[in-house]
Amino acid sequence: QVRLVESGGGLVQAGGSLRLSCAASGSIFRIDAMGWYRQAPGKERALVAVITSGGVTNYADSVKGRFTISRDSAKNTVYLQMISLKPEDTAVYYCHAEGLSLITGSIDSWGQGTQVTVSS
Repeated sequence: QVRLVESGGGLVQAGGSLRLSCAASGSIFRIDAMGWYRQAPGKERALVAVITSGGVTNYADSVKGRFTISRDSAKNTVYLQMISLKPEDTAVYYCHAEGLSLITGSIDSWGQGTQVTVSS
C-alpha cells in the first residue's frame, strides 16, 4: 500500500503564491512519475503538472509560466510552486503517483486532496 499525503493548500488573494507538497510512503520500489491534478466544482479532474523520474515535466496550458513542479526523489516528494494565482485556479488539488510497489505490484495512488482557494 502506498500513501500520498498532501499539504500546503489554503486561501490566497489573486496574484499571490502557494506551495503544495506531497510525500509518498509505503512499500515503494520505484516511483516513475508524480503529478498534480485539480478538480473545480462541477468540473472533471484535470492534469495540472507531472514530473517523471528522469525530470521531464509537462504542464497544462493554463498554468504554464506560473506553476513549477519539482521533486525530491530521495524523499519521494513532489512540490508544486504556484505564483500569480488567479481565481480560476480555485480547486481541490490532488497528488498522484505511478510506479512499482514491493508488495502490490504497480502503484497508481491518489492523495486525499488539498483545497486551494484564490479570492479576487
